[in-house]
Amino acid sequence: MVALFAVPSIIYIAHLKNMLDTPNVRTVHESLTPRLGGVAVFAGFMSALTIFADLSNGIQQLLAGCIVLFFVGLKDDLVSISVSKKFVGQLLATGVVMIMADIRVTSFQGILGVHELPIGISYAFTFLAIVGITNAINLIDGLDGLAGTIVLIITSTYGYYFARYGGASYGNYVFVSICLIGGMLGFLRYNFHRASIFMGDTGSLVCGFIVSILTIQFIEMGLKVGGPFATSSPAVAIGILFVPLFDTLRVFIVRMMAGRSPFSPDKNHVHHRILAMGFQQISTVMLLGLLNLVVILFVINFAALGNMLLIGALVGFSVLISIFLGVYQSRSAQQRVAS
Repeated sequence: MVALFAVPSIIYIAHLKNMLDTPNVRTVHESLTPRLGGVAVFAGFMSALTIFADLSNGIQQLLAGCIVLFFVGLKDDLVSISVSKKFVGQLLATGVVMIMADIRVTSFQGILGVHELPIGISYAFTFLAIVGITNAINLIDGLDGLAGTIVLIITSTYGYYFARYGGASYGNYVFVSICLIGGMLGFLRYNFHRASIFMGDTGSLVCGFIVSILTIQFIEMGLKVGGPFATSSPAVAIGILFVPLFDTLRVFIVRMMAGRSPFSPDKNHVHHRILAMGFQQISTVMLLGLLNLVVILFVINFAALGNMLLIGALVGFSVLISIFLGVYQSRSAQQRVAS
């Protein structure tokens, strides 16, 4: 309710003060649009969580990290900041949850024969995981409603398993999931095509950070509580995050193969390629949401296969999708040249 009622005021102020996102060669939208929707998501999430949730077991530190990234994203949405400054903000937020709350990946649970991690490697891998997932959510925010829909699917999945299996150690992360779902639903009312407001870095960085912490706690829950997936929880988590992880890895690989920086912006994301096939924005969002749901159902139902087989299946599926997108893109280019 907080997010739902906050968005119209944010839209009004953004238009009044000319704080609008201008269309360019990288964007899909065609009109000046506010990009401060993350303020409403953050307001809804924070207000509900601080009122109703038990802030123990690392949630207090999670909130501190969210506040850091909120102001980093807000400044970027208002005046734009360099990648290095955003990285420093992510480093600070990650340090708070890793060092002060001891939220980290402690074991690979048999992946490549590795089980418990040395403390240094554990911190390093956790940092890479948090920054990687945070930026994966940030990068997929390219269509009306896309990032919000994917975050809803991921968070709902985690929330369900925290509610059923979290117990005393992880049960309060249900509140984190539900409060983010509530903030996102209030925002999505105004974000579906044609969107009257965008999430912006304010929203995508905060949402990505929350999703990354939920992912780490989900993996650790499988190790320490047993959960429904036990030692297969890392592979299941990768499946739950399939669309943002696949999109990020794919564009990075394509850019590097073309001799460009992996961080150089382009229109080669999965949603851009699907749009190029003739799909509309809403149908593209629904298609990617359905893809993520199908992969989630697959990893949940075949968790007994173990980490290596599940990850191998996900990698194989990713390669098939990449080949299909590449072949279609090549044919489209040839047809344009011929015409």
